Amino acid sequence: MPRGPLGPILRPRNLILAPIYPFTAIVGQERMLRALVLNAVNPRIGGVLIRGERGTAKSTAARALAALLPEVRGVADCRFSCDPEQPTTWCTECQERAASGEELPTVVFRTSFVDLPVSATEDRVVGTLDIERAIKEGERHFEPGVLASANRGLLYIDEVNLLDDHVVDLLLDSAALGMNIVEREGISFTHPSRYILVGTMNPEEGDLRPQLLDRFALSVDIRGLSDPEDRVSIMERNLAFEEDPVGFREEWTESEDTLSQRIETARELVDGVSYKAENLHAIAALTSSLHVDGHRADLVILKAAKSHAAFEGRPAIDVTDIARAAELALPHRLRRGPFHQTEIKLTDLEDRIEQIQTQAGGSAKSEPEPSEEQEPDRKKVSARA
Repeated sequence: MPRGPLGPILRPRNLILAPIYPFTAIVGQERMLRALVLNAVNPRIGGVLIRGERGTAKSTAARALAALLPEVRGVADCRFSCDPEQPTTWCTECQERAASGEELPTVVFRTSFVDLPVSATEDRVVGTLDIERAIKEGERHFEPGVLASANRGLLYIDEVNLLDDHVVDLLLDSAALGMNIVEREGISFTHPSRYILVGTMNPEEGDLRPQLLDRFALSVDIRGLSDPEDRVSIMERNLAFEEDPVGFREEWTESEDTLSQRIETARELVDGVSYKAENLHAIAALTSSLHVDGHRADLVILKAAKSHAAFEGRPAIDVTDIARAAELALPHRLRRGPFHQTEIKLTDLEDRIEQIQTQAGGSAKSEPEPSEEQEPDRKKVSARA
């Protein structure tokens, strides 16, 4: 049996799963697919909200993304799929086992897909501590919730606008923190809670409060494709998938494997992607000029730009990365300004960012350098001081 640095590596038996429509076979909807891929590269971006009418492949895309994501390695018998290479994020149980000197075996498993029902309650989401058992038997017992199942996987919320606001807050908080902390009567339990958060909704059924909209890092508004050729392709591919799901997936295996490998490579590169001071200035000037409230958008654009550069295999971000990130991070945060109630165009963003960087460069050049004649005067002033 192969062994890892923390113990033996176990590989579960292959499970027979129902075929899932391939991610790369989805026609059009480039923004939606890009937003999902960027979150797959770096889940710390903070999730994506997909708003659109019925029948626009929202749930299909979410399930397809989870199916193509690379396998991950975790502690074999951990209920929370702790990452053996990140001991600072381990759950309370794994920390206690490691502290006692126990060897933790590891296992390779597929990325999980967790579908959160609209009727989910707070206890169902975060888990529960058995206080009565703790008092009577002196044992801490934690019953995991949805966040435990979703750790290191994809958490999908259909009709997120119909979910209780408090539950949505909990999900967004845990996604941002990366940990789920449950405390009851002086007893606490902690476990990692890092997942790709995907929420979908139909605006016709009501919208989210602005405060919750802002908490979603990226947002995409999609609608049915109008090009007849695209609509024909959708019909043909869906009929082919219904007739022979296994055969259809095999036809798309190469493209699925290629995309999966690109995501896995980008995950290794993203933390090392660099940026310059002028990039930060461009992001800040862009959000300021569009009157974006708060500073969350600035951070999201930077993280998404780094993910886009990593996905493209580049070591540093550029104007295109910032523009493509802003195209996804700004639509649901704009309240006023030149793009109010209009679709943000990528070319407009690129032009605006380039203009900002040009102006910043010109301002820096316009500041006169101290001449040799001025230098003695400075020394005299310093001497008097």
